Amino acid sequence: MRVVLAEDLFLLRDGLVRLLEAHDFQIAAAVDNGPGLTRALADLRPDVAIVDVRLPPSFTDEGLQCALQARSEQPGLPVLVLSQHVERLYARELLADGNGGVGYLLKDRVFDADQFIDAVRRVAAGGTAMDPQVIQQLLAQRGGHNTPLERLTPREREVIELMAQGRSNAAIAERLVVTERAVAKHTSNIFTKLGLPPSDDDNRRVLAVLTYLER
Repeated sequence: MRVVLAEDLFLLRDGLVRLLEAHDFQIAAAVDNGPGLTRALADLRPDVAIVDVRLPPSFTDEGLQCALQARSEQPGLPVLVLSQHVERLYARELLADGNGGVGYLLKDRVFDADQFIDAVRRVAAGGTAMDPQVIQQLLAQRGGHNTPLERLTPREREVIELMAQGRSNAAIAERLVVTERAVAKHTSNIFTKLGLPPSDDDNRRVLAVLTYLER
């Protein structure tokens, strides 16, 4: 699996390269700035991009803007964002295009190598990998009435937040101390309330999370 990595801090970039290579990923490019990321994504068309939000030259949201541009040119390009902060505007835009294959992890909350590698693989496969704090901050900005958040019960909100982290029904059941059958019922209710027609369950899970965060 080919990866383009964008991280401006040398030690972190080098550490991520070594970690990914140790888990059989091929590093197509490892860059430290926005223009380099744009060129690498356009020229190399990787299986997944791992992108720091704040890159030179602007050190604001250069990485996210490059990722959005790349996804507009390569719809569905899997992007895993690594950041110390939640950049709400561009994060919502990244999540809202409906193509799946997105993740947003906060650097100081990635606790072990297995967690990170699992997130990369999940995003590369078209799924989602969202840090709960990212979800909470995005949802905190939502306003108005008759939103999906208001239509879901408290338990359904718990389920969809765990879905957004990429957890299976079995893992959600274990976390919430309920049966898998109960989780399946909650997910079915979520799909109905979000107006998602019957289709492949994995696809509906991704669409449910994206719809939930986008509106």
